[in-house]
Amino acid sequence: MKKLLTVLLVFLLSFQMKVRADEGMWLLSLIQQVNMDEMKEMGLELTAEQIYSVNNASLKDAVGALDYGSCTAELISGEGLLLTNHHCGYGEIQYHSSVEHDYLKDGFWAMSRDEELPNEGKTISFLVRMEEVTDRVLADVTDEMDLQERSAAIRSVVGLISNEATDGTHYEAQVRPMFEGNRYFLFVLETYRDVRLVGAPPESIGKFGADTDNWMWPRHTGDFAIFRVYTGPDGKPAEYSPDNIPLKPKHYLPVSLNGYDKDDFAMVMGFPGSTTRYMTSWEVQRLLDIDHPTRIKIRGIKQDIMMEDMQADTKVRIQYASKYSRSSNYWKYSIGQSKGLKNLGVVDTKRAQEEAFLDWVSQDPAREKEFGNALDLIKEGVEESRQYEAARQYMLECIYLGMESVNAGFGLRELHQVLSQEEVDEEALSAVKEGLKERSADFYKDYNAATDKKVMKAMLELFIDNVDPEFHPAFIVGITDKYKGNVDKYVDKYFAKSIMVDQERFNAFIEDPKLKKLEKDPTYQAATSFFEKFGQLRGAMNSYGQKISEGSKSYLKGLIEMNPDKDFYPDANSTMRLTYGTVGDYKARDAVWYAHYTTLKGVMEKEDPDNYEFVVSPKLKELYEAKNYGPYAAESGEMNVCFTTNNDITGGNSGSPVINGKGELIGLAFDGNWEAMSGDVAFEPELQKCINVDIRYVLFIVDKFAGATHLIDEMTLVK
Repeated sequence: MKKLLTVLLVFLLSFQMKVRADEGMWLLSLIQQVNMDEMKEMGLELTAEQIYSVNNASLKDAVGALDYGSCTAELISGEGLLLTNHHCGYGEIQYHSSVEHDYLKDGFWAMSRDEELPNEGKTISFLVRMEEVTDRVLADVTDEMDLQERSAAIRSVVGLISNEATDGTHYEAQVRPMFEGNRYFLFVLETYRDVRLVGAPPESIGKFGADTDNWMWPRHTGDFAIFRVYTGPDGKPAEYSPDNIPLKPKHYLPVSLNGYDKDDFAMVMGFPGSTTRYMTSWEVQRLLDIDHPTRIKIRGIKQDIMMEDMQADTKVRIQYASKYSRSSNYWKYSIGQSKGLKNLGVVDTKRAQEEAFLDWVSQDPAREKEFGNALDLIKEGVEESRQYEAARQYMLECIYLGMESVNAGFGLRELHQVLSQEEVDEEALSAVKEGLKERSADFYKDYNAATDKKVMKAMLELFIDNVDPEFHPAFIVGITDKYKGNVDKYVDKYFAKSIMVDQERFNAFIEDPKLKKLEKDPTYQAATSFFEKFGQLRGAMNSYGQKISEGSKSYLKGLIEMNPDKDFYPDANSTMRLTYGTVGDYKARDAVWYAHYTTLKGVMEKEDPDNYEFVVSPKLKELYEAKNYGPYAAESGEMNVCFTTNNDITGGNSGSPVINGKGELIGLAFDGNWEAMSGDVAFEPELQKCINVDIRYVLFIVDKFAGATHLIDEMTLVK
């Protein structure tokens, strides 16, 4: 009876996933055969060819991956104007800021093309085409191969396919595994490397609510920034040059002034980073036991130290704004996901699915042979690797991400390699020195030694107290031996002697680098001993990872065979996807219901002049009091700020366009909701919400608040 109930439960869950339009990150080349009928019924007026086409302009040509998938952005004019989230451009806004020109606090608006700010290293990539290449990739792979042999065979073919796809072109190619390596797809991309900052609202708008409101609804954040894509004079991608011209895109999105109603169709296109929807109960339990608690504890301590220094000094605030934001975003995500996984009983749901799978496997000897050990392999790999995983998390969070000067010191290993030669190659030495000088300029611009010193002391104490000595790098062994565990004494000496913690000291060393001095430097010693120990740790974990990988591939293949009528979608992996759903409200918990949109009135209600997260600009307040919203107000006369849909998104979707049934831009996706933070592991159809900036609020800020009406004039507005 228990087994029957388990099977019934999983059947119902699978059926629910099949009929709910909001779940699923779908590959564009497959939507015609999988999704179009349902999308048409929900309100889509476009054809599949208008969404994805190889030969004609389509929506895919207007949506790109920023920095190879860290965020998404969309073209909104025929002059290469690019729209994304404020937090996706935060690093660039911070980079160009100074005490004299605080663009974080005051915002930035280029009133002419000459004022647009270049950003070295920033890229935008557009999908040219994609195709499935599974048969070719796996043609020579056999069941008799072990994981290493299989991986080598796949790498060889993948390299050949990529080279063939880009031969004679300026394109780039990726062959990405899908469905735990059961299928493979080729993605051909065109990447532009001159992306200039055009406009960004002040933090009081673009980051309104900051950490308090992050991952929360209701939301009142104008999370947007504007860039422009430039090409060479020939229209092809080029590095920055004053001679470059604005991109003439194949397609850009028209901007709707008509807003939305509850239950309206909405689709999101973008480059979601990573989901693990097919994760097993043992892997989820490891998240709850190790990954999340470790990250939450370490980052919480580090962020408190950073924030104290940021609030005490304007220069430090600007230097650490982006670092703090990157750290705190995933810190709060981990808190929310842990809570969601527990509250929604995801481990039990996964176990029920696994029991049903085992029951299905046991009914057929052929299934037993092919899938019988899949879950055992995963369980063994996870359980055997737990102590290593805990050490790995501490090494990454405390040392690699926690000690700025040590992280910067990793680049010194290349210098050591050159200096260690019997005869030093002066040309190679000169190249390494120049590279270090260039990287160090950016490092010191945003480095405060006093902050790094405080954080380092806290991180070392955490590491020593919580990590088995077996996993201690040599420099930490030295603290416990030579310094008798006195972290303060070690760190004080470290900062007195290290070449990395002082720019003048570093520059003097680089002008005349000596091998002996480098080898005695505490930063170099810490960095090299970290990599040595971390390499040993990764090597020890490889065998466990192989078990998990092999088991996961078999398990998912079996699940697909077990549910022949279900449309499965691959986990997110920074490749282009489409999700679809509707605008809508939701019931968060007992007696708590949230409307599907917020207004500028809510910004004023949240205002707190004594809390930097909720400061309201006097000019914004003036516009609100005068109800000076121009053509961007809703029919009710209100100024809508944000709205929710039930689209399936994750990290990497930040900045993704929210598009109505006519192919018009109605908003930008920028967040998820607290009640469904388990979503990357288990989608919750009754709770999952995508939080979006209303495009009319974006236009209102650009026009009425910033006075950058010339940008509005570039766009195609639809009313």
